[in-house]
Formats: sequence, structure tokens, C-alpha cells
Amino acid sequence: MIHPMFISKNVSTNGSDLSKDKASVVLVPRSEGEILQSSNLKSFTLAELKIATKNFRPDSVLGEGGFGSVFKGWIDENSLAPAKPGTGIVIAVKRLNQDSIQGHREWLAEVNFLGQFSHPHLVRLIGYCLEDEHRLLVYEFMPRGNLENHLFRRGSYFQPLSWSLRLKVALDAAKGLAFLHNAENKVIYRDLKTSNILLDSNYKAKLSDFGLAKDGPTGDKSHVSTRVMGTYGYAAPEYVATGHLTTKSDVYSFGVVLLEMISGKRVVDKNRPTGEHNLVEWAKQYLANKRKIFRVLDSRLEGQYSIDEAYKVATLALRCLSTEIKYRPNMDQVVAVLEQLQVRNVNGRNQSPSVNRSRARQNSADDANHGRVPTAYPRPSASPLYA
Repeated sequence: MIHPMFISKNVSTNGSDLSKDKASVVLVPRSEGEILQSSNLKSFTLAELKIATKNFRPDSVLGEGGFGSVFKGWIDENSLAPAKPGTGIVIAVKRLNQDSIQGHREWLAEVNFLGQFSHPHLVRLIGYCLEDEHRLLVYEFMPRGNLENHLFRRGSYFQPLSWSLRLKVALDAAKGLAFLHNAENKVIYRDLKTSNILLDSNYKAKLSDFGLAKDGPTGDKSHVSTRVMGTYGYAAPEYVATGHLTTKSDVYSFGVVLLEMISGKRVVDKNRPTGEHNLVEWAKQYLANKRKIFRVLDSRLEGQYSIDEAYKVATLALRCLSTEIKYRPNMDQVVAVLEQLQVRNVNGRNQSPSVNRSRARQNSADDANHGRVPTAYPRPSASPLYA
């Protein structure tokens, strides 16, 4: 599959990895009009989206950020025409600020990538609106919001996700990344973080916000060079230092997310004790030691995992976080490890002793069926690591 943003010449026709193909590949940028015409998306009018979102009323806001806001709306499932609230299907409408040049580039990138890809673990982009200075994107609605809130927000609405659910979400996100990395022309997601992983009603995880996604290296190139963008703490160190971007940059970011998931701690938090502000730097010393990993693991999950299981996940996170690119696994290898752990969860725990130094807590998200879970969406766009 060739990205509609480019015309490709001398592309391998056997589906092989183009980074290993001796044939040269020339990518010629295409115009905005060509991208929009070649996408498999519905073109909405501004009037239609005003009706669908009740004229972008404040009480319809799902999330806000530096480049715009996300609103809840309704459309007919078949015709995709605007529908009355409570009828048809629910949608999330991202409206970009009108004066953002960077926002427009990211808007177009989302149309380019999500307009052609369809995968169970990528959020579905239904359509877009480009009318005068107005730029909007229409997505499927993900009722449980983003992973960030389920991990870090405290309160009755956000019970801690169970260990098994965290592994499931990690596997889903890994599958989404593996799909992007295995596309005929590799795609580097570049902005993996907990706020960009959305959850449906069954906790199926999907990657969202493709504004920073980039086409990967082609031919005999090892990387693509680009301005350093993303979110502090998640970006791979070699990318921050050089601007050289590879699929292994995403692997590092996945390692950060996985570490946040098993620890219940944010990657950067200056409210923690001295020496623990940066989660990756602090946790690395414990991840490779089966006797010390409990210092990193979320205490709310005690009794829900075996020591061997926790050690396998911790070791995987540590490999992903390697400062040497060559020691990081690829996402297919990550998926394989997480799938193996998933099978063990489904078939019952192994007989290894559980980590259970105190009474296990029972209020995990998969058995907290009472109460309404408020939705929180990621910020509509990311920003440069350095202003």
C-alpha cells in the first residue's frame, strides 16, 4: 500500500521489506487536493458538523489542547448524515484552531494516514471537513476515553485497571504499532503516550492522533531526519539528540508506556522524591532484578500477578528502553512476548508464587461496573520537545 501523500517509483512488488530492497524508491510529495481525493473518507460540511455537535456547545466538549478541541456528536450509521442527540452513532469531532499552521500540517497527516489504513487497533477516522479556514476531523467515539486517565487519575470514576487489563491494553497498542511498522512503506507513529491510547467500551485499545506520524526510511536509508517533535519523556534519546527517526524510536516510546502501565507512575513527575522525578532513569536499576521489581510495580495490583509474569513484563520494558537501538526488539517481537503472557492469563495463572506482601486490592476497573465513566480525549495535537 502506497501512502496517498506520495507517488512511489521502483517499489518492490513482492511485499518485501523495502528497507532491505536494493531498488531505489523516490517519494514525490503530492498536493493537499490529491490527498483528500484519494482518501476513503466522507467530506462533511461545516453545517453538518454544527448540527451533529449541537453547534459545538461547551457541554459537548470531550477534550481540549493547544491546537483545538474535541466535541461529541451524533450521525446516522448508514448515511453519515447528522442525527439527533441519542440517535444513530456517537462521534468525536476534532476542531482545529484556525490560526495554526502546524495544526494544518498535522490535520493533513491524519487524513493521509488514517484515511487509508483500517486496523482493529487504530482509531477509525470517518471523515473530515475543510471549508474556508475551518479544519475538522470526525472519528469513532471511544467511550472509555484515554489510558492516561485510567492509570493516573484518582477517584471513584477511575478505579485502577487490573493487571490483566493492562497487559491486554499493552498488547493492543503493540499490535497497532506493529501494523504501522509492517506497512509496505513503514510508518513511524512518533507520538506514542498514554493519552493517545483510547479505550472502547470493552477496553479494546486503539492508537489515536496521527498528526506527527512520518513515513519511515526507504531504500538503503537507516532513518529519516526530521525536526524533533513529540512529548518530553516519551521520545527516544537518539531521536532527541540527532533528529534521526526510526521504527525503534516508537519501540522506545512503547517501553515508556509499558513502564507507566506496570508502575502506575507518570514518566515525569517532579512531585516525587529526589532521584525519582524521571521514571525511566529511576526504574531501570530495579527492572532487571526479580527481587527488586516490586519497588517499581503498582502497589494497587498486589496479588494479581505472579513474580515470573511481572519479571517478563519488566524485562520487556527494559529491552524496549535500551539506549542502544540494536538491543531494542521490533514490535513483532514485542507482540509475541505479550501474546504469550495473554495466553497464560486466559488459561489460568502458572504455579509461580504471587507477589502478595499485603492484602490484594479488589477495586480494579474490570469489575467496577457501577458509575458512569467520564470520557477524556487526548490533546488534539502534540508540540515540539523544545520551544
